[in-house]
Amino acid sequence: MSAQLYYYRLLLADGKTKSGLSQFMVERDFSVQLWLERRHTAVVLSLYRFPNWLNSILRFFGNLFSPTVTTEDLSGLLRDLSLMLRSGIPIIEGLRTIAAEVRFGTSLGTASAATLLYEELEGGATVSQAFARHSDIFPEIVCNLADIGNESGTLDKMFMEASLHLERITSMGQNVRRALIYPIFVFAAIIGAAAFWLYYVIPNLSELFKQLHAKMPPLTMAVIRFSEWLSENFVLSIVILLTVIAIPWFIFRYSKSARTQLYSIGHRLPISGILLRTSGMAFLTEHLALLIRAGLDMVQSLKILERATKNEYYKESLGDIRGVIERGERLNVAMRMTERFPPLALRMIAVGEDTGTLDEQLEYLAAEYRQRLDHLIATLSEIIKPAVILLAGVLFIFIVVVLLLPVYDLIRQSMVIPGG
Repeated sequence: MSAQLYYYRLLLADGKTKSGLSQFMVERDFSVQLWLERRHTAVVLSLYRFPNWLNSILRFFGNLFSPTVTTEDLSGLLRDLSLMLRSGIPIIEGLRTIAAEVRFGTSLGTASAATLLYEELEGGATVSQAFARHSDIFPEIVCNLADIGNESGTLDKMFMEASLHLERITSMGQNVRRALIYPIFVFAAIIGAAAFWLYYVIPNLSELFKQLHAKMPPLTMAVIRFSEWLSENFVLSIVILLTVIAIPWFIFRYSKSARTQLYSIGHRLPISGILLRTSGMAFLTEHLALLIRAGLDMVQSLKILERATKNEYYKESLGDIRGVIERGERLNVAMRMTERFPPLALRMIAVGEDTGTLDEQLEYLAAEYRQRLDHLIATLSEIIKPAVILLAGVLFIFIVVVLLLPVYDLIRQSMVIPGG
């Protein structure tokens, strides 16, 4: 059941009228009328439910202009909610408090998420429905933990578990981004310098060469012709560049077979294979440990994990594993049959299943793979730096050979004294 948008007009107890828009998670309009009259101590003069198509359009534009809710925002929101619930504050009051604290340092994203949940609960939705209603903001694993906490009366514990989980996932992503900052900055500088040379410096040098009737090497002539073509077809060159970037992105985003093939190739290559296996195992064990500890059965946990992972290599394996487990096999046996998981993980999972400590063994594995990923990223970042510097040096040498040496020859020839 999705939330419905209503326009209402009320007659208040003091004789004044009040109107507004609000969303309600209800099946009948009569329930909205009763809630409004009880909430505002008023009489409903008019009540209009917007059509579903208009509701979708308004929701789209509302999301378009609403503050971005980051993973860090969600982690902070869930942690604050957990603390308030433990202190005895009702969840709806806690959400209203968090939304109001934007003036005291709470991020706009956190306040926005809290406001959305507050409006859903005020509109009659349950905690589970409120989270599920905004699945574009809250990951599926968070929605499932909220559902479990709501059913078992342990919302404070589930919110804290979800917060810690999001913090660990965020930490892994931040480490990767930090490692990529330097090479991205250098590559951006190289591309900017190359564009400056191609569109400004080389055309001017070309004019100089033509005026002096200089004899240029074939490579220099090719670069000059390429630069002239770019200058004459600036719009077309930009369109071609954007097309070259957009087509692979479009294929990767919308073609499942292309993603599967790309991830499969990536797992076979030396450096990318280590990085993908380590990050994939850290992600899988972290999520699976959290879901099992929350009380979900193995089949349901694997279904959630299969939808959550973006690595098609492991997504395909999870579907196969779930099918084997549904036939009565244990997790370690099913994983071993795919031949895609490392022996360390298989052995520790087998121990966990034998001793009834599977969630603990998965936590140990998640911590180990996170540590390996951090070490791998730190090592790769140190390797990338000299490689990027080497690339910049090669580009500089290319410019010197192609353009500056002909200029040097012209200067040397002009300094030759006739008859000397």
